[in-house]
Amino acid sequence: EVRLVESGGGLVQAGGSLRLSCAASGFTFEDYVIAWFRQSPGQKREGVSCIGFREDLSTYYLDSVKGRFTISRNDAQRTAYLQMNNLKPDDTALYYCAAVITGREPNLTAVAVADYNAMDHWGKGTLVAVST
Repeated sequence: EVRLVESGGGLVQAGGSLRLSCAASGFTFEDYVIAWFRQSPGQKREGVSCIGFREDLSTYYLDSVKGRFTISRNDAQRTAYLQMNNLKPDDTALYYCAAVITGREPNLTAVAVADYNAMDHWGKGTLVAVST
């Protein structure tokens, strides 16, 4: 069974930090681009960050999180991470991880704006709430 399970969300004050995890099973994690998306009530889903796979670990970040968020992956543990520092109330959202298999040299910007059905696997999300 294919699974992506997010964890690490919670309530934090502005300026605080959280580390989200995305644990994968049931597919060859190391061959997939991993992306983090978020969606807050009444807002469109947006791609927050992506990371390549195998030798190409290039990354993409949404402009509003550059310098504050860091994406990483540990293929041996089949887990991806999103370290979020200096959190702001605007970061409040349900955060999802997703996986997609692409060709070599993936276009991570395209992954970040991909339709829901373009991704191969989705988690159910973890809630991040940032208070003032």
